[in-house]
Amino acid sequence: MNLLFEEDGAFKTGTILTDNDASLQVETPHGKRLKLKSKDVLMRFAQPSAGDLLDQAETEAEGFDTEFLWEACGDEEFAFTEFAREYFGHVPTPVESAAILLRLHASPIYFHRKGRGRFRKAPAEILQAALAGLEKKRLQAAAIERMRDELLAGHLPEELKPLVRQLLYKPDRNRLETKALEAACAESGQSPARLMLACGALATSHDLHFDRFLFEHFPDGTEFPPVDEPVEPGELPLASVRAFSIDDAATTEIDDAFSVTPTPAGWRIGIHIAAPGLGFCRTSGLDGIARQRLSTVYMPGNKITMLPEGIVRRFTLGEGRDCPALSLYLDVSRDLIISGKHSCIERVPVVANLRHHDIEPVFNETTLTDGGPDFPWKAELTLLWELATVLEAGRGKPAANQNLVDYNFGVDWSEITPDGPGRIEIGRRARGSPLDKLVAELMIAANSTWGKALADAGIPALYRAQTGGKVRMTTAAAPHEGLGVDCYAWSSSPLRRYVDLVNQWQLIAWLQGTEPAFPPKSPELIAAMRDFELTYAAYADFQRGMERYWCLRWLRQAGHPAMNARVLRESLVRLEDIPLIFKVPSMPTLPPGTRVRLSIDSTDLIDVEVRATYLETLAASSGEPIELDEEELPPALAVASDGPGETVPAPVATDPSPNPAA
Repeated sequence: MNLLFEEDGAFKTGTILTDNDASLQVETPHGKRLKLKSKDVLMRFAQPSAGDLLDQAETEAEGFDTEFLWEACGDEEFAFTEFAREYFGHVPTPVESAAILLRLHASPIYFHRKGRGRFRKAPAEILQAALAGLEKKRLQAAAIERMRDELLAGHLPEELKPLVRQLLYKPDRNRLETKALEAACAESGQSPARLMLACGALATSHDLHFDRFLFEHFPDGTEFPPVDEPVEPGELPLASVRAFSIDDAATTEIDDAFSVTPTPAGWRIGIHIAAPGLGFCRTSGLDGIARQRLSTVYMPGNKITMLPEGIVRRFTLGEGRDCPALSLYLDVSRDLIISGKHSCIERVPVVANLRHHDIEPVFNETTLTDGGPDFPWKAELTLLWELATVLEAGRGKPAANQNLVDYNFGVDWSEITPDGPGRIEIGRRARGSPLDKLVAELMIAANSTWGKALADAGIPALYRAQTGGKVRMTTAAAPHEGLGVDCYAWSSSPLRRYVDLVNQWQLIAWLQGTEPAFPPKSPELIAAMRDFELTYAAYADFQRGMERYWCLRWLRQAGHPAMNARVLRESLVRLEDIPLIFKVPSMPTLPPGTRVRLSIDSTDLIDVEVRATYLETLAASSGEPIELDEEELPPALAVASDGPGETVPAPVATDPSPNPAA
């Protein structure tokens, strides 16, 4: 005797070897022996053989119309053998009964299981809903297949066009469009970014990286909402000075300027900071904008300002204007000793905006040593540099690392290259030049002086502190060991950083004797500090990432030439001509500082990666330590470190002209 039984959700057959009423010993057609409980047996039969029943039943079941079976059975629960007898109108053969069982079991939408071999027809309304769901799934599968095929053919389906950013940067895997993109990527072996670029969803690789940043940090776009015009600062005294600023050629947010006025005892040195805090207050619409953005975003060839362009124009320290400013005056004797300090709010006549590219050729270490040619502002710059040298010695810390190099990125968006709009030029500029020292020391003087003044007045502020080698933001006037000052409150860039704007409001309250915008223990001040730290770090990461991207564009633009590099550690190198760091697996183990020659094999603008091959060693290491700014490293190569100290950030050396292609 043979039997039909169910095991692990599958129907099986076997031949009975021993029948002990409650249990049976069974041998399957494949020779496997099993012990079954009698209650697990669905049907016993003599013919056909155990090995043929299911094959014949499956063939028989294919001829059944499932909808007719559903209509033919009653509403009550039934056993498959009972229904087989009713359906065929006679005692069914084992094959007929098994065929009915297989069809009922394979149609869960039409027939609900109620036990072993027992079923109940689905209610009409439930059946219709289930069938509608099946049809919906069928249509969805067809839509996914169609969109996948279009993507593979290099066309962007209409459904995907409004979802490009979401699909690339924050895909919802429940959406059909995401499933179609994933299916196309799986079949083509390409990443979503490469496939989208191939389909024209994005114009260039630059758009991919820039748009990802906008999607995360500027989801509503970079346009400014309508806001009320800033108020006029009122009647402010006009300073009797001739102020001048020192900035990169592309700087439009000119926050600081200087003046030198002779006095009987020596000079009165003025440090003048733009004062947008006089034009709008906390909780205003402009404050809301600045609080949301927290900083200007810099990148090669573009920038996203913290404040609207019209506000920047009104408060920037542009030449030929009398500009509202917070001024710190240092009374300096002829032997460069500071004998007094005084702060005030005033209008400052700005008579010149000096630019690095004009001044550095005639005011540098060589010209300071040899005298050099005469030029406007030479006497003032020389005096300020001499004062900066004294201030630096007094702190016992250098204002800038002399061994590092800054790079100027300039993008000509009018030129079209094979990689898209934009021809990149990268220039080198040694960090720690006389101009750098001059600006850095005077900014340290202003930020530390005003930070201490606010602390002494009991007015809270946001400070940059460093203790134990760890740099952090704080509301307490803690020491900054890296700069060698008792406290350091960022106050010198209120057009570009929200922290500086906050501190400016506090300084205005101190100078005017009014209630500060942020009272002691203000939770809003702490929240602003935390948000600024996170946002400022994210903006800096983005800037470094885009500089790395443009370094690759520079290599491609130059035709992937062989390049000289210096070994940093193990297989890590930095190119000598551009600020690009990457690994060269083929390079032998060489001491840090070794100069090597590399073949640039390929560059990938999507993953922003370089592949290079070691060619030869050019010069052995001199043994001097190699300065490595961890911020230069791409995320995959960076080591978590706060570094030994912190220097005053120099103006970002980028060309911030707008990118019409972005």
